Amino acid sequence: LISSMFAKKSLTSVIKNALGWRPKQASVVILPRSFAEDFEKFCQANNGALPLLYRSKPGEWKPPPPSAGLDIRNDGPQYKKYEFGSCTDNLTSLEGYSEQLKDMVVFYLDCSISPKEAMQKVGIPIRNKESHHSMAIYKTAVPCSTVGRFCCPLVVTMMLIPKDKLETVLHDVYLTRGLQGEPVHIGCPDLLGIEDRSKPDYGEPIMLQPGDVPVFWASELTSLEAVSSCRSPLAFTSCPGCAVVIDQKDKSIQVSHPGEVPEVHCISQNPLQYSITSSSSVQKIRELENIIARDPGIKHLFNKDELLKASLSLSHARSVLITTGFPTHFTHDPPEETDGPPGAIAVAAILQALEKEVAIVVDERAMSLHRKIIEDSVNQGVLKTTIPLLSYQGQEIGSAFMFLCKDGDPNSPRFDHLVAIERSGRAADGNYYNARKVNIKHLVDPIDDLFLAAQKIPRISSTGIGDGGNELGMGKVKTSVKKYIKNGDVIACDVEADFAVIAGVSNWGGYALACALYLLNMSDIHGRYLRKAVGLPTTSSRAAAWAQALPSIIKEEKMMKILVQHQVRSGVTGNVGMEVDGLPFHGIHAEMIQQLIDVTTM
Repeated sequence: LISSMFAKKSLTSVIKNALGWRPKQASVVILPRSFAEDFEKFCQANNGALPLLYRSKPGEWKPPPPSAGLDIRNDGPQYKKYEFGSCTDNLTSLEGYSEQLKDMVVFYLDCSISPKEAMQKVGIPIRNKESHHSMAIYKTAVPCSTVGRFCCPLVVTMMLIPKDKLETVLHDVYLTRGLQGEPVHIGCPDLLGIEDRSKPDYGEPIMLQPGDVPVFWASELTSLEAVSSCRSPLAFTSCPGCAVVIDQKDKSIQVSHPGEVPEVHCISQNPLQYSITSSSSVQKIRELENIIARDPGIKHLFNKDELLKASLSLSHARSVLITTGFPTHFTHDPPEETDGPPGAIAVAAILQALEKEVAIVVDERAMSLHRKIIEDSVNQGVLKTTIPLLSYQGQEIGSAFMFLCKDGDPNSPRFDHLVAIERSGRAADGNYYNARKVNIKHLVDPIDDLFLAAQKIPRISSTGIGDGGNELGMGKVKTSVKKYIKNGDVIACDVEADFAVIAGVSNWGGYALACALYLLNMSDIHGRYLRKAVGLPTTSSRAAAWAQALPSIIKEEKMMKILVQHQVRSGVTGNVGMEVDGLPFHGIHAEMIQQLIDVTTM
């Protein structure tokens, strides 16, 4: 008889597998009918944390067919009981609540998503085996997308993966689970609002070993926070670690493109932070970087993937401060050149479209000029809306920290990223030099101090874009500048940025950075990682707005005409006209813009 039972069970499994049905572990949420519609929408809006497998009808207590015919009221997992948002009891069954359950709905949430198998494949041991906990689970400060009465933070599972095996594990998880298997954060727990890694909200702490990287996945235990937030008079959830097994038809893996794989890149060491994007985005951004760096005069300054890392870091930023302005023509009024402002405006335009806060800081004496440039850019349709214009003169000790942080507190930065585009940079002797070794310090405010202060504020990153080595941020490549650039031993900027983007003309670096940001945000892989798998994917209208914000020949021609109108001169020749660094706009610069756009949009 027993043999016959096992034979029937085995045959049933074979038939299910042949038909594409697979067993999945599911956690359970039980809510009154009046809450069911909103909770289903809440799951759909936050499907990374709450992947909904099935919603029952009121009073339906068996899992969906062809699952085993258990009754989850009595044969199911252990439950938590909630009353008006508070957990009031732990139950071994729901017997005794038959009358209330008649008008309640059961939700089954997939809790089988785990990187454990991928970790075991590459020989990573599962920690805390003796206590049956291999993962620590935390509430975060990341808000889920609100629906009706459901409003709660994201809950995440943390696992530790050795740095040298990180990409291998993530590739395996992605290829077997698609976008659903991607982590939501890699790096410092503080960036998720987790204040103490040693005190998880569920499970037990995992000991960090040398070379380990904390990796976080969205957890279905977010459902417990959601149930608590809605303050239903009565609700039940399965206890953490308890699940039912239901059979589900295999769905095709959701990937951004066939054959696409995620790439992982470290964008900060303090705090530790990684980003993820698609391999196709990385390939295109590298093409952009190669295009803008073709000038043989700068080849010795070039470092691979600075554009990629800068754009990834900027993509994660909430608020960005841009600076530009190189008063190389010290005998003219204004002394600024045509290289710098167009690139700065191009970056600002895409950041605006990505709904980030943007401000520009310039020399006090040039405020009027840049205010007119911004106003004309808005009127001409180059910018969607105006940009706050700031000045910084650093008259007191600690001014930079007060400028960058609320009340000078490094834990409360006003900006996440600083960008300098063709901005005069301070040399080792404290002066500022143009390419001909002329000291122009009297025309330059100490905006370099902001970049120096940012190096001491963990949550602020910086990018410098330059073409000659005397621009702010080029301190990162100053050894090469001194060796290979004419007058480099004198003019080399001494102030570093985290990322140094080298271009034949600095404006080109700004255009490329704008294009790179567009490519990243159009990637499903990167987009899901950015939003921590909560909220809805990018809509077609948002994607169209991003495309409209890209640089174009028409917009950049308008920018050049605005600069000519305000008597801004070409850097090399000093001419007032449609040229940058002595190169004509029609032909050289227009062709460069078109090449960058072709790579970006094809």
